[in-house]
Amino acid sequence: MALKEYPDHHDAELVLKLYELRREDVMRDSRTQLIAKFLPTSFEDVIAVTKGDHPLNAAFRQCTSFWEMTYAMARHGVMHADFMMESNGEGLLIFSRIEPWLAEYRAAMNPIAFRNAEWVAKETEMGRLIAERFRKRMQAHLDAAKAATA
Repeated sequence: MALKEYPDHHDAELVLKLYELRREDVMRDSRTQLIAKFLPTSFEDVIAVTKGDHPLNAAFRQCTSFWEMTYAMARHGVMHADFMMESNGEGLLIFSRIEPWLAEYRAAMNPIAFRNAEWVAKETEMGRLIAERFRKRMQAHLDAAKAATA
């Protein structure tokens, strides 16, 4: 699979379309809810949000499927990956909240879950930078949660 070497006007059009989609009311509400309220401290917290009766379940499904679709475009060369990541890193914030339990999640739920987010986080320059920033935030959250229960 050949990745795009340079971004072009088609990449710009796709990035602008992704921005428009993120502004849609349901998507905006889902993003707001998930970013503010989905702060897992255990694998059980991650699995809980996948249950249909969890208050964040719809937001979780909306956001994770949107970001996986977006990152798939980069992974498959539809869009220049680093160009796309410059304005679409939010999905890695959500990924960073699942990543500590990713192997368990895949074993329990779906063996290919979050593979596109994982790819951009590891295989693109911008993704690595963004993911590292979010991983530090997540680690601080986990450290604070551990200290609060100690």
